[in-house]
Amino acid sequence: MSKKIINVVAAAIVKDGKIFCAKRPEGKSLEGYWEFPGGKLEADETPEEALVREIKEEFDSEIEIISFLNEASYEYDFGIVTMKTYLSQLVAGNLTLLEHQDSKWLPIEQLDDLEWAPVDIPAVNCLQKK
Repeated sequence: MSKKIINVVAAAIVKDGKIFCAKRPEGKSLEGYWEFPGGKLEADETPEEALVREIKEEFDSEIEIISFLNEASYEYDFGIVTMKTYLSQLVAGNLTLLEHQDSKWLPIEQLDDLEWAPVDIPAVNCLQKK
């Protein structure tokens, strides 16, 4: 039986040379792992629309997408997650944690200090190559 494919989007939000990192909440899949914030696409949404909506829902903040960063897939036990990550900047709000248990702003060279969700690791690697 083939696993279901879950299409998600994520934002690598940049401010003052640092990247916003969010820690997944307890009780959810991949709890305790760090990730670039975002979420699942809904029907009839572009990846960019989904990302702006998810940041509004999860952090009560607005972002502006700067550019496409990468696309990566990872096979978890619950399905295959395919994630598009976008370099973004905050335009309104303070990234209030409505769902995540922790967050940090880190310089790109310190991103390796965190335990990232596997599908996020290629985006971390892309950021560190820029």
